[in-house]
Order: sequence, then structure tokens, then C-alpha cells
Amino acid sequence: MAPVVQCMGLTKTYGRKIALNQVTLNLERGRIIGLLGPNGSGKTTLIKIMNGLLKPTAGEILISGQRPGVDTKRRISYLPERTYLQPGMKVIELVRYFQDFYPDFCVERAYDMLARLQIPPQERMKNLSKGTKEKVQLIMVMSRDAELYILDEPIAGVDPAARDFILHTIVSNYNRCGSILLSTHLIADVEDILDEVVFIKYGSIVLQAGAEQIRQNEHKSVDRFFREVFAC
Repeated sequence: MAPVVQCMGLTKTYGRKIALNQVTLNLERGRIIGLLGPNGSGKTTLIKIMNGLLKPTAGEILISGQRPGVDTKRRISYLPERTYLQPGMKVIELVRYFQDFYPDFCVERAYDMLARLQIPPQERMKNLSKGTKEKVQLIMVMSRDAELYILDEPIAGVDPAARDFILHTIVSNYNRCGSILLSTHLIADVEDILDEVVFIKYGSIVLQAGAEQIRQNEHKSVDRFFREVFAC
């Protein structure tokens, strides 16, 4: 079976600015992978290309052996950094929307997570706190049996208790035949769930390694090693 993501010489430019520079990368299945880098490193550009929202200038990207398109969008469950859910929608309407739109959406899983968080299905999104909206959006994303879950800053701006729930939800509910690509700058909060990390800087991959491999070889946490590599 092909890796869930294959990038071969992937390049994206905006005029003279190089956002991605000859990125070659394989992401295997059954992994939780941290995409780590400072602001402006190319993380968002790479994520958008994976989702078919941008086209590369050069090189190639394959999702489960296919070029980004309608079929690959069915295989990806994407959590963007900003909430995109309509404020006037009720939570129950959101569940129905995802059920109608995605054949791999598991209604029972969604309602189970909503119940454990005591989120009323009849409540409208506009009446929920920011942290609860983040949880609802994550529940919708993680209730799918996708091949690739792309989570862009899933714990930014939420309280520590909410972070614990979000991380538990990520680990407990993803399809083990797929992988999670998690982009974040809060490395210390997520590194315990990561199997692998990808460091990206100035549009280039500077490191791809197992999280435990880094701890053993460098004798330090992933967070501390990241800070040294990027001198931040």
C-alpha cells in the first residue's frame, strides 16, 4: 500500500518568493506526525496543497497514490486553523450536514463525543464558547474514517483542560489505517502523542525523524531540540 502522502520535488512560488523548495517527503500510515516550524516556514502552503486548495509550481504530490482532486478530498479530513462552521447552525444540523456530505462519517461516534462533553445537540454554534466551538469542529473532523487527518493548530487558543480533551480525542478516534498530520507551535503540549516529526524551515524539510528517536539520540525533548534547531 502506498504511503498516505508522497511529495517529490514539491515547489511553490509566489513571484520571487519561494514558499516550498524542492520538498521530498513520505508520510506512512498509522502515524501521528507533527509538522513543526516557525511562522512563514511553509506549513500552511504544504497543507493547502495536500488539500487541493493550491497547486504546486513544480514537482508532484500524491495522496494515497493519487494526485489531489475530488477523490483525494474524500480521503482527507481537514481541520483548518480558523472555525468555518456557520454560527446560526445547531449542533444537530451540523452532524446531519457532515453525515450527508461524507460517506465515512460515523454519527454514533459524533454523538458519543458530544455527550461526553455535555454539548447539547440543539444548541446553536453562536451560543457556544470559543473553546466549545473548537471541540465541536474537532468532533466533526475526527468522526470520519479518513485516510489522512490534517489538523492545523487544533489546540491554539483553548484552555489546558480543553487541550487535554482534544489530544485524547485525536489519539482515540482516528482511523489506524490512516495518519494524522498535526501542525502546531505548541510542541511541548503535543509531543507525547507524536510518533514522528517533520521540521520545516524556509520551505525546506530540515528533519524527518521519530519522536522517540530524537529523545534517545539527542537526550532531550522534541520541544527543546526544536528550539535549538530553529534557535528560538
